[in-house]
Amino acid sequence: MHTPLLGQRSEIFNRADPHAVSLYVNQHVGSHCIQLPRASRPLAHLSHRPFADLDLCRIGYGAAVRVVSPALERFFHLQVLLQGHCLWRRGREEHDLVPGELLLINPDEPVDLTYSADCEKFIVKVPVRLLEGLCQQQRWALPEPGVRFTEHRYRLDQLQGLVSLLGMVCQEAEELEPQPQVQAHYAQILASKLLTLTRTNVRRASVEAPPLNFERVIDYIDNHLGDELDSQALARLAQVSVRSLYDLFARNAHCTPAQYIRQRRLARIQACLADPTCSVRSVSELAMDHGLFHLGRFSQSYRQQFGELPSQTLARRRSALAQNG
Repeated sequence: MHTPLLGQRSEIFNRADPHAVSLYVNQHVGSHCIQLPRASRPLAHLSHRPFADLDLCRIGYGAAVRVVSPALERFFHLQVLLQGHCLWRRGREEHDLVPGELLLINPDEPVDLTYSADCEKFIVKVPVRLLEGLCQQQRWALPEPGVRFTEHRYRLDQLQGLVSLLGMVCQEAEELEPQPQVQAHYAQILASKLLTLTRTNVRRASVEAPPLNFERVIDYIDNHLGDELDSQALARLAQVSVRSLYDLFARNAHCTPAQYIRQRRLARIQACLADPTCSVRSVSELAMDHGLFHLGRFSQSYRQQFGELPSQTLARRRSALAQNG
């Protein structure tokens, strides 16, 4: 690769003990442990820069080293192989990475990588919240399990503009007077590139585009007002995450799902209380039939929505019936 990715300004270790480098990586890049040949005395090097929500790291251990980690928790790892070779073990599969290839590791996936003695990598640690936040801003449907890369391995020439962007990010990271707003802007661009250039489980169509999702949910609610309704079940019905479901209701109904359900239940009860053809034994029974079991709160909410108590609505209906004979 001809694009420089971190230089001497970011150097933390040079010709150092690999275990000291590993300790630093554990603190700043990701929890892991290393396995080195017993008889070797390798000299490792590492460059590191925090950058907005990201961490940038360039590392070489100077020996054939195996790096393992149970998972990366709340972070994705973007790893670019600069030189040497890297063996990536995934379950029973093994993949040999070569210079110019990129590896994307999801937060819940175990890490098992073996570097060649001359291997050097550039790593970007990307927090989950950055990618999820971008999905929210773009109004992309965020899956319930969260963002995941469904394809892990790419050649950099497959990802148009990504190498140049990484170079600009590193150049900005090494400015003598960092500008947090500029860094945050670059981090957002990188997150957007990752989600648009790679294969993920994110549906990039706007959740506003197909109103059928919202219509399907409100139709379901209207047909099940007497049932227990929770946000997780409604999100599955809409094929979005719970967070996206709340966003869907905020834009289309200007309220939360729970508020909408309560409003629809109250409206159904009000219509039944006012309708002479609807059989009503008691207001309390009608409320409980529609999933409203806290009767004091029900009466208060009913009055806030309709300007009178449910008993007054029923009384008006009875009075009208009496007047009509």
